[in-house]
Amino acid sequence: MNAPADPVGPAAHAGPAAHAGRTAPVVAVTGGTGFLGAHTVAALLAAGARVRLLVRDPARVAPALAPLGLDPDAVRTVVGDVTDADAARRVCQGADAVLHLGSVYSFDRRRREDIARTNVLGTETVLRAAVRSGAGTVVHVSTVGALIPSADPELHADSAVGRPAEPYLASKAACEHVARQHRHEGAPVRIVYPPALLGPHDPRLGDQTGRLRDALRGLMPLWPTGGFPLGDVRDTAAVLAGLATAPAADTPDRIFAPNHWLSTADYLTALRAATGRALPAARLPGRAMLPAARLADVLQRGWPWHIPAEYGAAYTCVHAVPVAKAATAGGPAPRPVEETMAETAHWLYRAGFLTQRQIGRAAERTTR
Repeated sequence: MNAPADPVGPAAHAGPAAHAGRTAPVVAVTGGTGFLGAHTVAALLAAGARVRLLVRDPARVAPALAPLGLDPDAVRTVVGDVTDADAARRVCQGADAVLHLGSVYSFDRRRREDIARTNVLGTETVLRAAVRSGAGTVVHVSTVGALIPSADPELHADSAVGRPAEPYLASKAACEHVARQHRHEGAPVRIVYPPALLGPHDPRLGDQTGRLRDALRGLMPLWPTGGFPLGDVRDTAAVLAGLATAPAADTPDRIFAPNHWLSTADYLTALRAATGRALPAARLPGRAMLPAARLADVLQRGWPWHIPAEYGAAYTCVHAVPVAKAATAGGPAPRPVEETMAETAHWLYRAGFLTQRQIGRAAERTTR
């Protein structure tokens, strides 16, 4: 059964003041049927929030939420696109908090136009509607990639917006400017920076989950040097739910989600430990691999199957820098990387994307 559509009318959208006496906040969420979105919905419902989703296709709600043990009827839905001003107004109106997670996360250049339209125009549309609605908390979900390349050795709350030469990251940098402008004008906008995310239950097998799967299938014998911040999707979801349901008065404007800095060598070491598999691979200088990765992107335009050598991934490894420890001080500690990888691999096996042999001893784990 699809989640019910959110009713439109004075009773449903009476404005934030009408919810002031309620103990359960109304939280509007875009991107709620995606990987981070679905886990965030789970965390919000566990915190007692009433969740309203903006969805293009209501049929996606059940497949995204049910595997997490959620009743799809526990959320309300507004049907529409993040670039649709009227749909954005309807989902935000009367909400106590708005979480904007809706974006296209992909390094696939075939989706370049969709990435620019959905991410940039969608952010402009949703944040404008959220601010105008009078919601007490508005959260824009960015990415650490929006801050690279960085002139600093570490990322921190005052890091400048990057100028990345890659379509997805460039779109997120543009979104970052939009969110910061709203904050500069006095709107209650906070920005959260998730790292690269892994974990169980990825509704559409996104970029990071797909990369781990490709590694376990033996399709990634070459890796660039460099590294990137990595975290567990459930840790970032908990941070977002906390901001929406019980924001502290002294919460900073810009928040980095729990993460570990991993070199690509560290990544492979952790994956070997999680699975007990040898996973032979060579590492080449990252900058030297960029031209080959760009060529793979060009070839991908006419090749019907995914090529697991993406320019965006190599570019990130070359230019990413660690998040300063002070930037996450006081927040929740990230889960151990090996635990996250093992549970991701085990879920991929249970979902039919990998064989038991391919996940090795991760098959012994119980995915939560």
